[in-house]
Amino acid sequence: MGRVDVNNRLRAAAAAAAAALAAGLAACSPEEPDGHDRSGKHYYVSLGDSLAVGVQPTADGGLEETRDGYTDVLYRRLYDRDSTLEHRRMGCGGEDTTTFVEGGTDLCEGRYAEESQLAAAERFLGRHRDRVDLVTVGIGANNFTGCVLDAVEGAEGTEGAGAEPSAGSGVVTGLDGIDRDCVADGLERLEAELPVIARRLRGAAGPDTRIVGMTYYNPFLAALLLEDAGAAGAGPGTGGADGAAGAEPRRSEAVDYATGVFEDMNRVITDAYTAEDIAVADVAGAFASGDTSVPAGSETGMPANVERVCDHTWMCNLAVGPDIHTNPAGAALIADAFEAELGRP
Repeated sequence: MGRVDVNNRLRAAAAAAAAALAAGLAACSPEEPDGHDRSGKHYYVSLGDSLAVGVQPTADGGLEETRDGYTDVLYRRLYDRDSTLEHRRMGCGGEDTTTFVEGGTDLCEGRYAEESQLAAAERFLGRHRDRVDLVTVGIGANNFTGCVLDAVEGAEGTEGAGAEPSAGSGVVTGLDGIDRDCVADGLERLEAELPVIARRLRGAAGPDTRIVGMTYYNPFLAALLLEDAGAAGAGPGTGGADGAAGAEPRRSEAVDYATGVFEDMNRVITDAYTAEDIAVADVAGAFASGDTSVPAGSETGMPANVERVCDHTWMCNLAVGPDIHTNPAGAALIADAFEAELGRP
């Protein structure tokens, strides 16, 4: 074999290798120059606040983002059925409806190139519309939580990844001094902005993509126990991690007021989503939020709604709380509510 023949063969082999590499890169590239996804992947996109990104209290009084939120639980269940599904996790702790639309939350600064979670979601959905199997969204509770936590005696501001804005450490010791003007403003913003969020998500995702929103549980029901405990000079008397049995808690005007706020919030959420053909996971129902009866055979004597909050959040755990976020059992309970909605025709 002559030198020229060898060189020709080497050049041919190099050209073939380069062509194969280019073909391989094209197959792996998630987006073509026109911005559309032809990778063959398909996606579950999760949007929302600290619950969506698994924010948990830490032993030192801070908060941290984890991979144990309800979206992570739901994804693991979906992945068990289809290992080709990819989770695009786009939530951020601290978001309310205003920052979700406009950006501006310090904790989310730099997370979205488009400056807001909604704009980032629209861009992703527009580019991958035919590849998105499911979108979940949980937004709205932070329109109100700061109105309570800002005024709570003893809630000191500590920083932590995923902490709620203007919500101190997330630790609650009572419900005195709720800022009702703040609540009214939060409801007004929710009524104005959530329909915009729902409309823009539906427009970006298209008519055939499944989108599921959620209502919210009321963590402040546990303040019934906290108030009784404060009067008695002891910790909360039941449930959750502490497990000590206690008497049925008394009613509180502040708790009744907070309950009414959550009911109004969930009504607005449901109406805004259903208007855009977005399903709604009944998280409030999963937490028995409206059930004030004491279950038969209860060892705690607590109403069902208070007991459910104690068992599924950190509100009744004095070692790291009380804190409004779900514990692992609560994340699984919310995932159950989404799965129930996904099971509907």
